[in-house]
Amino acid sequence: MARPRNPLAKAEAEGRNVTHPTRFKGRKEPKAATDIGRAPKWMNAEQAKVWNLFAKELPWLNGSHRSLLEIATTIRTRVIAGEEVGVQALNLLRQCLGQMGATPSDATKVSMPDSGEEKDDLVDD
Repeated sequence: MARPRNPLAKAEAEGRNVTHPTRFKGRKEPKAATDIGRAPKWMNAEQAKVWNLFAKELPWLNGSHRSLLEIATTIRTRVIAGEEVGVQALNLLRQCLGQMGATPSDATKVSMPDSGEEKDDLVDD
């Protein structure tokens, strides 16, 4: 079974479009009209913190990921709060993370591109 294609936004965040430009040349993907945005109003303060944590950890997310992120946020908030979380909920969280490209195996593949400045170890400390 073939591996699923990485979204172009994820490839750009990881720098893969620079290291393998031919893979992404001419790729047309639907453009999300919005970024991931703020947490929904129905979320409480703790859930909003987890939402912002996900947004920081996964910079390639956009508005089309909001539903998955809502599910993942509610479950992760319960885990952080120390509430009882069943196996089914944890599997759903794992599944959401996989769909968003945030599983541990994906994390090992992420390498954000440099800011363009090289640090001179002898001069800059």
